[in-house]
Amino acid sequence: MTIAQRKQREKEEMRQLILEAARRIFLEKGFLGASMRNIAEAIQYSVGTLYLYFRDKDEIFHALHEEGFMRMLLQMAPLQHVSDPFERLKAMGRVYLEFARDNKDFYDLMFIMEAPMKCLNHEKWDMGDRTLDFLKQIIGECQKQGRFSGMEIDHLTFMIWSAVHGMAALYCRQRTQAFQGMEADDLMRKGLLYFEQMLEQI
Repeated sequence: MTIAQRKQREKEEMRQLILEAARRIFLEKGFLGASMRNIAEAIQYSVGTLYLYFRDKDEIFHALHEEGFMRMLLQMAPLQHVSDPFERLKAMGRVYLEFARDNKDFYDLMFIMEAPMKCLNHEKWDMGDRTLDFLKQIIGECQKQGRFSGMEIDHLTFMIWSAVHGMAALYCRQRTQAFQGMEADDLMRKGLLYFEQMLEQI
Protein backbone atom coordinates (compact mmCIF):
# COMPACT_ATOMS: atom_id res chain seq x y z
CA MET A 1 0.00 0.00 0.00
CA THR A 2 1.38 3.40 -0.97
CA ILE A 3 1.53 6.37 1.39
CA ALA A 4 -1.23 8.07 -0.59
CA GLN A 5 -3.44 4.99 -0.35
CA ARG A 6 -2.86 4.71 3.39
CA LYS A 7 -3.71 8.38 3.92
CA GLN A 8 -6.89 7.99 1.87
CA ARG A 9 -7.92 4.96 3.91
CA GLU A 10 -7.24 6.82 7.16
CA LYS A 11 -9.30 9.76 5.89
CA GLU A 12 -12.23 7.49 5.02
CA GLU A 13 -12.00 5.77 8.41
CA MET A 14 -12.07 9.12 10.22
CA ARG A 15 -15.03 10.29 8.16
CA GLN A 16 -16.94 7.12 9.05
CA LEU A 17 -16.01 7.52 12.73
CA ILE A 18 -17.48 11.03 12.68
CA LEU A 19 -20.66 9.84 10.97
CA GLU A 20 -21.21 7.00 13.43
CA ALA A 21 -20.76 9.33 16.39
CA ALA A 22 -23.03 11.94 14.81
CA ARG A 23 -25.75 9.36 14.25
CA ARG A 24 -25.73 8.53 17.96
CA ILE A 25 -25.72 12.20 18.97
CA PHE A 26 -28.56 13.12 16.60
CA LEU A 27 -30.67 10.24 17.91
CA GLU A 28 -29.90 11.13 21.52
CA LYS A 29 -30.23 14.92 21.36
CA GLY A 30 -32.21 15.55 18.16
CA PHE A 31 -30.97 17.70 15.31
CA LEU A 32 -31.32 21.00 17.18
CA GLY A 33 -29.64 19.64 20.32
CA ALA A 34 -26.65 18.21 18.47
CA SER A 35 -23.55 20.31 17.85
CA MET A 36 -20.17 19.94 16.22
CA ARG A 37 -18.66 20.19 19.70
CA ASN A 38 -20.52 17.27 21.25
CA ILE A 39 -19.92 15.15 18.14
CA ALA A 40 -16.20 15.91 18.48
CA GLU A 41 -16.30 15.05 22.19
CA ALA A 42 -17.91 11.70 21.38
CA ILE A 43 -14.88 10.67 19.29
CA GLN A 44 -12.37 12.49 21.54
CA TYR A 45 -11.06 14.76 18.81
CA SER A 46 -11.01 18.53 18.50
CA VAL A 47 -13.84 20.39 16.82
CA GLY A 48 -11.29 21.60 14.28
CA THR A 49 -10.77 18.01 13.13
CA LEU A 50 -14.47 17.73 12.23
CA TYR A 51 -14.26 20.85 10.08
CA LEU A 52 -11.57 19.17 7.99
CA TYR A 53 -14.26 16.70 6.86
CA PHE A 54 -17.59 18.55 7.12
CA ARG A 55 -18.38 22.26 6.95
CA ASP A 56 -21.19 22.06 9.56
CA LYS A 57 -23.65 19.68 11.21
CA ASP A 58 -26.08 20.18 8.29
CA GLU A 59 -23.56 18.53 5.97
CA ILE A 60 -23.09 15.67 8.44
CA PHE A 61 -26.86 15.20 8.66
CA HIS A 62 -27.06 15.22 4.86
CA ALA A 63 -24.32 12.56 4.63
CA LEU A 64 -26.24 10.32 7.05
CA HIS A 65 -29.39 10.74 4.98
CA GLU A 66 -27.53 9.81 1.82
CA GLU A 67 -26.07 6.73 3.50
CA GLY A 68 -29.52 5.68 4.68
CA PHE A 69 -31.06 6.04 1.22
CA MET A 70 -28.13 4.17 -0.31
CA ARG A 71 -28.77 1.27 2.05
CA MET A 72 -32.46 1.32 1.17
CA LEU A 73 -31.75 1.35 -2.57
CA LEU A 74 -29.39 -1.61 -2.19
CA GLN A 75 -32.20 -3.58 -0.54
CA MET A 76 -34.56 -2.59 -3.34
CA ALA A 77 -32.15 -3.39 -6.18
CA PRO A 78 -33.31 -7.04 -6.60
CA LEU A 79 -36.86 -5.77 -7.30
CA GLN A 80 -35.70 -4.69 -10.75
CA HIS A 81 -35.86 -8.37 -11.74
CA VAL A 82 -39.58 -8.63 -10.91
CA SER A 83 -41.20 -8.42 -14.33
CA ASP A 84 -44.78 -7.54 -13.28
CA PRO A 85 -44.73 -3.87 -12.14
CA PHE A 86 -47.71 -4.32 -9.80
CA GLU A 87 -46.00 -7.24 -8.06
CA ARG A 88 -42.85 -5.11 -7.95
CA LEU A 89 -44.84 -2.30 -6.31
CA LYS A 90 -46.16 -4.63 -3.63
CA ALA A 91 -42.70 -6.08 -3.08
CA MET A 92 -41.32 -2.56 -2.72
CA GLY A 93 -43.72 -1.98 0.16
CA ARG A 94 -42.48 -5.12 1.88
CA VAL A 95 -38.83 -4.16 1.38
CA TYR A 96 -39.53 -0.64 2.67
CA LEU A 97 -41.01 -2.00 5.90
CA GLU A 98 -38.19 -4.51 6.26
CA PHE A 99 -35.68 -1.68 5.91
CA ALA A 100 -37.45 0.32 8.63
CA ARG A 101 -37.54 -2.72 10.90
CA ASP A 102 -33.86 -3.57 10.41
CA ASN A 103 -32.51 0.02 10.33
CA LYS A 104 -34.54 1.92 12.92
CA ASP A 105 -31.80 4.47 13.59
CA PHE A 106 -31.39 5.39 9.95
CA TYR A 107 -35.15 5.40 9.37
CA ASP A 108 -35.59 7.82 12.25
CA LEU A 109 -32.94 10.15 10.82
CA MET A 110 -34.29 9.90 7.28
CA PHE A 111 -38.01 10.32 7.86
CA ILE A 112 -38.99 11.12 11.44
CA MET A 113 -36.49 13.40 13.14
CA GLU A 114 -37.38 17.07 12.94
CA ALA A 115 -34.81 19.14 11.06
CA PRO A 116 -35.02 22.69 9.64
CA MET A 117 -35.74 23.09 5.94
CA LYS A 118 -32.44 24.93 5.39
CA CYS A 119 -30.76 21.66 6.34
CA LEU A 120 -32.99 19.58 4.09
CA ASN A 121 -32.56 21.85 1.08
CA HIS A 122 -28.98 23.07 1.28
CA GLU A 123 -27.84 20.43 -1.22
CA LYS A 124 -29.40 18.14 -3.77
CA TRP A 125 -30.52 14.94 -2.07
CA ASP A 126 -29.49 12.59 -4.86
CA MET A 127 -30.15 9.25 -3.15
CA GLY A 128 -33.52 10.39 -1.81
CA ASP A 129 -34.54 11.56 -5.28
CA ARG A 130 -33.45 8.24 -6.79
CA THR A 131 -35.55 6.31 -4.26
CA LEU A 132 -38.63 8.41 -4.97
CA ASP A 133 -38.07 8.18 -8.73
CA PHE A 134 -37.88 4.38 -8.42
CA LEU A 135 -41.37 4.36 -6.90
CA LYS A 136 -42.72 6.78 -9.53
CA GLN A 137 -41.28 4.64 -12.32
CA ILE A 138 -43.02 1.53 -11.01
CA ILE A 139 -46.34 3.36 -10.71
CA GLY A 140 -45.92 4.65 -14.26
CA GLU A 141 -45.36 1.10 -15.53
CA CYS A 142 -48.46 -0.03 -13.64
CA GLN A 143 -50.48 2.68 -15.39
CA LYS A 144 -49.23 1.48 -18.78
CA GLN A 145 -50.74 -1.90 -17.91
CA GLY A 146 -54.09 -0.30 -17.08
CA ARG A 147 -53.85 0.12 -13.31
CA PHE A 148 -54.48 3.40 -11.48
CA SER A 149 -56.20 4.82 -14.54
CA GLY A 150 -56.71 8.58 -14.49
CA MET A 151 -54.62 9.10 -11.35
CA GLU A 152 -51.80 11.62 -11.22
CA ILE A 153 -48.47 9.90 -10.51
CA ASP A 154 -47.18 12.42 -7.95
CA HIS A 155 -50.37 12.29 -5.90
CA LEU A 156 -50.55 8.51 -6.01
CA THR A 157 -46.87 8.26 -5.09
CA PHE A 158 -47.50 10.48 -2.06
CA MET A 159 -50.47 8.35 -0.97
CA ILE A 160 -48.58 5.05 -1.29
CA TRP A 161 -45.47 6.37 0.43
CA SER A 162 -47.53 7.94 3.23
CA ALA A 163 -49.32 4.67 3.92
CA VAL A 164 -46.22 2.51 4.28
CA HIS A 165 -44.34 5.29 6.06
CA GLY A 166 -47.14 5.51 8.62
CA MET A 167 -46.78 1.82 9.46
CA ALA A 168 -42.99 2.10 9.55
CA ALA A 169 -43.03 5.18 11.80
CA LEU A 170 -45.45 3.59 14.27
CA TYR A 171 -43.25 0.50 14.37
CA CYS A 172 -39.96 2.39 14.80
CA ARG A 173 -41.36 4.62 17.55
CA GLN A 174 -42.97 1.58 19.26
CA ARG A 175 -46.48 3.04 18.93
CA THR A 176 -47.85 -0.36 17.93
CA GLN A 177 -48.09 -1.14 21.65
CA ALA A 178 -51.44 0.65 21.56
CA PHE A 179 -52.81 -2.49 19.87
CA GLN A 180 -52.76 -4.71 22.94
CA GLY A 181 -52.39 -8.42 22.43
CA MET A 182 -50.87 -8.06 18.96
CA GLU A 183 -47.20 -8.42 18.13
CA ALA A 184 -45.66 -5.48 16.25
CA ASP A 185 -44.31 -7.67 13.43
CA ASP A 186 -47.73 -9.28 12.99
CA LEU A 187 -49.38 -5.86 12.81
CA MET A 188 -46.92 -4.77 10.13
CA ARG A 189 -47.45 -7.94 8.13
CA LYS A 190 -51.25 -7.79 8.30
CA GLY A 191 -51.30 -4.05 7.69
CA LEU A 192 -49.23 -4.45 4.53
CA LEU A 193 -51.49 -7.26 3.35
CA TYR A 194 -54.58 -5.05 3.71
CA PHE A 195 -52.74 -2.19 2.01
CA GLU A 196 -51.95 -4.44 -0.97
CA GLN A 197 -55.58 -5.47 -1.15
CA MET A 198 -56.56 -1.80 -1.18
CA LEU A 199 -54.20 -1.19 -4.10
CA GLU A 200 -55.96 -3.96 -5.99
CA GLN A 201 -59.19 -1.97 -5.73
CA ILE A 202 -57.82 1.37 -6.96
